[in-house]
Amino acid sequence: MTGKAVRVNVGATAVSGVYFDGRSSRDHPATVTLTEQGVTLNVPDLNVTRTWPLPEVSVDPAIPGVRRVVKFPDGGRYETTDDAALGAWERRVGRNRALSGVRWLESRWTAALGALALAVAAVAAFIVFGIPALATQAAAVTPRSVLATFDRETLKVLNSGTYVGATKLSAARQAQLQREFREVAAWAGGGYAYTLLLRDGEPGGPDSFGIGPNAFALPGGTVVMTDQLVALANSDRELMGVLAHETGHVTHRHGLAGVYQGLGLTLVSTVITGDLVSASTFAAAVPAALLRGGYSRAAETQADEVSGRFMLERYRTTRPLQDILARLESQLGDGKDAGDSKPSVFDLLRSHPGTAQRIEHLRAIERAALP
Repeated sequence: MTGKAVRVNVGATAVSGVYFDGRSSRDHPATVTLTEQGVTLNVPDLNVTRTWPLPEVSVDPAIPGVRRVVKFPDGGRYETTDDAALGAWERRVGRNRALSGVRWLESRWTAALGALALAVAAVAAFIVFGIPALATQAAAVTPRSVLATFDRETLKVLNSGTYVGATKLSAARQAQLQREFREVAAWAGGGYAYTLLLRDGEPGGPDSFGIGPNAFALPGGTVVMTDQLVALANSDRELMGVLAHETGHVTHRHGLAGVYQGLGLTLVSTVITGDLVSASTFAAAVPAALLRGGYSRAAETQADEVSGRFMLERYRTTRPLQDILARLESQLGDGKDAGDSKPSVFDLLRSHPGTAQRIEHLRAIERAALP
């Protein structure tokens, strides 16, 4: 039945519709009289006339294309298509005020499109800013046991011979580098189980990837440095500058945040909730995400600042790190700025920001620290 309003007296509105008694699906023609004090229901078929005070009656919010519903405390309900009359009464008695704006939006396609655009923008903002922020927070609260799991699973991939092979450095040279790295690790602190792994960055196998002169850190404090980077350096000061840079990635948990961001919110929620069993399962996917994830511009700058502080304390200059960065860039000889290449841990010394900007930043750190 189509509802139709009839003015019966000042302050009261009679609206026609149908009534359901709450016990059967049969509808009955009915009229409700709406006043500022309450609602009176009249159902001729059932010979029913009842009045309820306003607080005892509920009115469902309006939905475009759907009949309006008035509910009574005895379980009965009244439905009408006369939204205009019922809406006018709602405004008069102050019902559903908070939802009037929603109703207005739903009735206008331009507003709906605007709301859709806002929703899309919100999702995009969450992807660009929200997920990295969540990943950073998750990395900060990740238990050390999870870090150890990630390191262990990643080392299984590294030791397969695809990326690196056994070091060809002499035992004496290895011992010297390990001794110097212990000094860097002691300076870095943070309670991490720092370990230096020396590896051949050009294993030469049929399925090998080869990472050349490089160094990178795993979340738990394992730092890998290749023979090729050792050969590239003109002094151990240069190598210690690189290793101090890597400890900066560990202490600030840059690699871990990159893993979480790459693997998505599922892994983030797993670690935040402390589900370590699931975290161990996810660890199988960590190596690829970690080794190819790379670092952000902010992460590289922060790690350079850590290395800069170390070098100024130990050597009174950041020049050794500047020199090896420039030499590595020159050796690559691909004609591209470092910031233009796809970032990854394997391109650590060429990640964002570009080499020239990084060298200038190291110089600025030195100028600010020294008279």
